Amino acid sequence: MSTSKAHILVIRLSAMGDVAMTVPVLKALTKAYPNTKVTVLTRAFFTPFFTQLPNVSVKVIALNGEHKGVFGLRKLYSELKKEGIDAVADLHNVLRSNILKQFFKFSKIPFEQIDKGRDEKKALTSWKNKVFKALTTTHQRYVNVFESLGFSFSLSAEDILVRESLDTPTNQLAGINTKKWIGIAPFAQHEGKEYSYDLMLQIIDELNKKNEYRILLFGGGKKETQLLQNTAQKFKHVACVAGELTIRQELDLISNLDVMLSMDSGNGHLAAMYGIPVVTIWGVTHPYAGFAPFAQPEANNILPDLVVYDKIPTSIYGNKVPDGYENVMQSILPETVLERIIDIIG
Repeated sequence: MSTSKAHILVIRLSAMGDVAMTVPVLKALTKAYPNTKVTVLTRAFFTPFFTQLPNVSVKVIALNGEHKGVFGLRKLYSELKKEGIDAVADLHNVLRSNILKQFFKFSKIPFEQIDKGRDEKKALTSWKNKVFKALTTTHQRYVNVFESLGFSFSLSAEDILVRESLDTPTNQLAGINTKKWIGIAPFAQHEGKEYSYDLMLQIIDELNKKNEYRILLFGGGKKETQLLQNTAQKFKHVACVAGELTIRQELDLISNLDVMLSMDSGNGHLAAMYGIPVVTIWGVTHPYAGFAPFAQPEANNILPDLVVYDKIPTSIYGNKVPDGYENVMQSILPETVLERIIDIIG
């Protein structure tokens, strides 16, 4: 296989943050190998993530449609084979991609998979005999897969997307004025890495009082959206983005923020792929697991009291909260978060 004119299939089906983390890696890859073609196998929802990347296209997997089950994956393999795939970089390494791997073996197409570092992550989150050290970042683990295929390149902080232009509805929602824009994404998939909403309201209140910022609330889901809408109605300088824009419009808006406040969750990664400063609040998870937003300084990671809660991280995804660790987020003062945001935004 010639690396100069290869066609690489990249597999990353979910979740949103993990898919977003592929973007700077593919930006660096296509910069180092400008004649290489990349096809990303992912969900339709994530297609807008890749529109700025040269020679990168998306192949949508219909998980609940024609590509469902083993026979559906067999059909998908046949479709992919017709596109002239030279190598496969599996950045997901799950059951579906492993089934595809078996099909690709018949064609003797190189197929490399991400090493998720399960043993070292288990040691990092262990209650006893914890090995507390920074692990290889997810971004670097992605790079390592391409290196196994013969594509050698390095990541830099410059491997980000450029700011997008905003359409009229997005501008109207965000507010066309001289105020700086602060995005806030207060939710996470698991409660173990979600800041207390009462404390978040204190942050929103203080930012709103300054009369210098436009605060934009991001989230998803019916219950979350309703809560954000109710919150926005209480403050003069706050708007709810959730439920109002398409994913394309949300990305355009995120790319124009001055700072994003996020949990250890997807919206932080979306902002980071545009080089937006991201302040991340961590609960029972920890940046050492390798999921920190791309190219952000350590000072942007706001952590609980690790002296009191010395078993953090207790899990990689925030889904394991031991007894006594239910209130770790309470040890993070709103003033601490505010100070970091204002340091960044001026």
